[in-house]
Amino acid sequence: MSKSITFVGNGKMALALAKGLCKTHTIEVIGRTQASMDNFETALNISITKTLYANASIKDKKVILCVKPANLNEVAPLLKGKADVLYSVLAGTSLEALKAIESFHYCRAMPNLAAEAGASMTSLVGDHSIADNAIALFETIGKTLWLNSEKELDIATALAGSGPAYLALVAEALCDGAVREGLKRDDAMVLMRGLFEGFGKLIQTTHPAILKDNVMSPGGTTAAGYGALEKGKVREGCMEAIHAAYARAKEMK
Repeated sequence: MSKSITFVGNGKMALALAKGLCKTHTIEVIGRTQASMDNFETALNISITKTLYANASIKDKKVILCVKPANLNEVAPLLKGKADVLYSVLAGTSLEALKAIESFHYCRAMPNLAAEAGASMTSLVGDHSIADNAIALFETIGKTLWLNSEKELDIATALAGSGPAYLALVAEALCDGAVREGLKRDDAMVLMRGLFEGFGKLIQTTHPAILKDNVMSPGGTTAAGYGALEKGKVREGCMEAIHAAYARAKEMK
C-alpha cells in the first residue's frame, strides 16, 4: 500500500475517516498520549504508525487535521515541517486560520460520521489546484461536493455535517411514537432502520415533495400524521436548525 495519510488528532471523526481510508492508505496518527493512540489503533483493528506531538513532523505529508477548533493555536507550533497538503475537518475554521500550520496546499473538508461506513457526504473548498486530488481522497469514504466559497462550506456543514444528528433525533422520535402506541421497541427499531434504508435510495432520484405526495392519500393515515408534523412546526424547526448551525459556524471563526 503506497499511499499514506497522517491524522492530527484521534477523536471520533478521525476514527470514522480512518476506518474509511485504511482500505486504501497506510495510517499515521499524531496524538497527545500513547494510550489514546493505542485505543485508536485497537478501534481501527489494524497496525498504524503512532507519533506523539513532541516528535511530530508533517514534512511533505498529506495531513488531515481533526483536533477541536479551539485547540488549533495550541497544536500548530508542535507540528514541525511543511506539509504537502493540509486537509482540515474543523468546523468554522477558515483557510486563513489554517495557515498557522505550514503547508503547500490547504483544503477544508466537512465529512460526516457515515465516513466509517464509506457513505459520507463530504463538502470541500480550498486550493483549486488540488481539487481533483481532494475529491479522489474523500470519495474513498463516500460522495463529495466541491464548493466555491467558505460561506457555502459553512452552510454545507450545517446540513450534511450536522445532519446525522438531526436525522438521529427524527429516527428516535419515530420509534418512541410507535412504542407509545403499543409497538415493541425492538420491532420499532427494525421498522425504522428499514424505513431509512429504503428512503435513502428513493431520495437519490426523486424530489422529496414528490415522495411525500406519492405516499399521501386524501384523508388517509399519512395525511393525518403529516398534519401533526406541520402543527408541531417540524418544517420550521428543521430550517431553524440549519440557520442556528450556520450562525454558530460563523461565530467560531
